[in-house]
Amino acid sequence: MAAGVSCWGAALGAAVGFPLLLLVAAPYIRRFVAGGRCESAARLDGKAAVITGANTGIGKETARELARRGARVIIACRDTAKGEAAASEIRAETGNPQVVVKKLDLADTKSIREFADNFLAEEKELHILINNAGVMLCPYSKTADGFEMHLGVNHLGHFLLTFLLLERLKQSAPARIVNVSSLGHHGGRIRFHDLNGEKSYNRGLAYCHSKLANVLFTRELARRLQGTKVTANALHPGSVHTELVRHSLAMMWLWRIFSFFLKTPWEGAQTSVYCAVAEELESVTGQYFSIGAFAELSSHV
Repeated sequence: MAAGVSCWGAALGAAVGFPLLLLVAAPYIRRFVAGGRCESAARLDGKAAVITGANTGIGKETARELARRGARVIIACRDTAKGEAAASEIRAETGNPQVVVKKLDLADTKSIREFADNFLAEEKELHILINNAGVMLCPYSKTADGFEMHLGVNHLGHFLLTFLLLERLKQSAPARIVNVSSLGHHGGRIRFHDLNGEKSYNRGLAYCHSKLANVLFTRELARRLQGTKVTANALHPGSVHTELVRHSLAMMWLWRIFSFFLKTPWEGAQTSVYCAVAEELESVTGQYFSIGAFAELSSHV
């Protein structure tokens, strides 16, 4: 009898104590999940920045922070209605009228070239290019030019965009290119025998392959830009609660259930902002960052 009462007492104590422990630990867990923040107070007055996919999520928060620092921010996105809504919100909050929207569909090289032509005709300088837009866990599909969607949007679209804007970046130097990759690049491989996933396709691995391509592109770009005062760095933003998982119902539910353990878009944008503005990174190039610090690269880099 005494043993039974003792067991019930222990169970009751655990049932009450565990939630209390979580309640006490919650602020510390959130602080750990949030990670570091960009501590630089650098101003960007007179500087121009292009951010792809800045109508929502990490890109939008990055645009907000760069606008707050005085930059002219070009939101480059496919959905211009959402882009205009984001730009209006950012202009009102920061008091910076120089937040504009230009149409860019990274799944269509024609759109990319039109964006670049329009930008070069209207904008005389470019100091920061943040290749932020991306897709994840898409059912098998191809871009307008026949590339597998993850590879086409996440890597090839940004590759072409960067190439088309490169001379303007050099003319505006010192300038920075920031490529938003992912920890997922560790699971990626460059499958030259099946780049478009026509023989074998796994949506999770396709994302990882494209993120590895981001890092490899960054490293080679940095090598080729030596001596130009244009730097190129890549980063992992962390696990962030954004619309990126919208193509997977299971992931959307998991993101909602475990949102407490995910970064907010503002928290996820901190490494992008750090790579774009930190004074100590002015001559740092070809590196991969996570939470404002150097991070380990895949053995395939």
